[in-house]
Amino acid sequence: MEIILKETIETLGQEGEVVKVKPGYARNFLIPQQKAVQVSKAALANLEREKQLIASRLAEQQKQADKLAAKLQDKVVTITKRVGEEERLFGSVTSADIAAALQEAGAAVDRKAIILTDAIKAIGEYKIPVKTGYQTTATILVQVVPEDMVQVK
Repeated sequence: MEIILKETIETLGQEGEVVKVKPGYARNFLIPQQKAVQVSKAALANLEREKQLIASRLAEQQKQADKLAAKLQDKVVTITKRVGEEERLFGSVTSADIAAALQEAGAAVDRKAIILTDAIKAIGEYKIPVKTGYQTTATILVQVVPEDMVQVK
């Protein structure tokens, strides 16, 4: 089934694109959630009228994503955690912890944008990708240190 996307969906495409999806996905999710419309003559005519608006909106979103990516690129975030034997953490460092540390550093990022394959369970340095927009990512460095090594200022 062919549909026209009304918003950018990471796994499908950008707003205004005509994409082919399985009929059940379109009927049961995309169309009821108003994320897409079924291709028709009227929908295509409407898309042609709105192409400039969509292009300017996408350009603005890309500009914002690039700006955030430049702000985050090579940013170093330090997270302190209690450590047990063999330098293993009590608990783990999750994307919510990293998002909170970035918030304190002045770069607000949604925790869902932080791409962690597994929770961090040991001290050390980790390079973590962060989605800043459609097909745009930045890499931050997360340093996990034991609580007792933190210097008092």
